[in-house]
Amino acid sequence: MSRIPATLAALKARGRKALIPYLTAGDPLADYTPQLMQALADGGADIIELGVPFSDPMADGPVIQKASERALARGIGTMQVLDMVRRFRQGNTTTPVVLMGYANPVERYDQKHGEGRFITDAAAAGVDGLLVVDYPPEECEAFAARLEAAGLDLIFLLAPTSTEQRMQQVGRIAGGYVYYVSLKGVTGAGHLDTAAVAQMLPRIRRHVSVPVGVGFGIRDAATARAVGAVADAVVIGSRLIQILEAEALQNPAQPAAVADAARAFMAEIRTALDT
Repeated sequence: MSRIPATLAALKARGRKALIPYLTAGDPLADYTPQLMQALADGGADIIELGVPFSDPMADGPVIQKASERALARGIGTMQVLDMVRRFRQGNTTTPVVLMGYANPVERYDQKHGEGRFITDAAAAGVDGLLVVDYPPEECEAFAARLEAAGLDLIFLLAPTSTEQRMQQVGRIAGGYVYYVSLKGVTGAGHLDTAAVAQMLPRIRRHVSVPVGVGFGIRDAATARAVGAVADAVVIGSRLIQILEAEALQNPAQPAAVADAARAFMAEIRTALDT
């Protein structure tokens, strides 16, 4: 079993909501991702979503697209991402890590290294879950079973346009948590409707037994607090990436300053969720 269910259950028992930041592996500094992951955990992150850089990310807005492009230009691929998780695990054995990305890198990894190697190597590196944006539930039940056998959770997206049938399909095989995309658009959009989120979550929970996290459009403490009032978890990515990129540009020779910025932003959001 992955670390995710126990982490979320412990938070629920304490009346707290999960804070899940998204970080693109290899950005803004190629060799500093494990340190940034730890800074996020130190700042109050409960689960870390680590983005696997990909050249054609269909669900990501300009901020994360550019982060992926920068990481790819630095030579960051799937093997490097798994190594980053291994290095993170040398100092942190408790914070769950979810790899978030697309089918192409997963399938290409197996083509290069052997059938089933991605799951095996991800589990060995210390990964807890996988969110593959373009794996619909009706086409990956066998994949979900293989992940479960390896102790990993398969996490699915739901959206405002998701039908009852899709929610049922996701509910049958989802592990860890479900990620509800709070708006019709890409990551980083700024028109979050928290009232609409509040109306949608009861519909999802009728079909899904795992906790429900909400992301897309959450940019600050105020929106995080509003979403945290109705969701089990808050996912925040684009704004974090903007903060880290700006800090890296301002202090290119001081990676510790980037970690400090990550820690401070997480602490701000954590405080908002806890109040």
